[in-house]
Amino acid sequence: MKTVICKVVAQTEAVYVPSKKADNGQLAKSMIRLRELGGDYEDEYICAMFGHLALCKFAVGDVVVASLRFQTHESNGACFQDVVANDIVNI
Repeated sequence: MKTVICKVVAQTEAVYVPSKKADNGQLAKSMIRLRELGGDYEDEYICAMFGHLALCKFAVGDVVVASLRFQTHESNGACFQDVVANDIVNI
């Protein structure tokens, strides 16, 4: 896990996806784009948010502290990396 201070660049609307872990079989999911503080060329992360966090609205330009989890998985011979936001707090 990594904790970073970032600015919000963009966020998608929450959608509901099938989930075996959720009580009703669906889980809210939203994507958020975060850029580390500094300038236009700082590191950026495209993160998935799930559950209650996915329903939170962040405005473009908000400065936040984000706890990010990085995972990789293999599918059909190709490797993919997922970035999941475990927690995001406005500061």
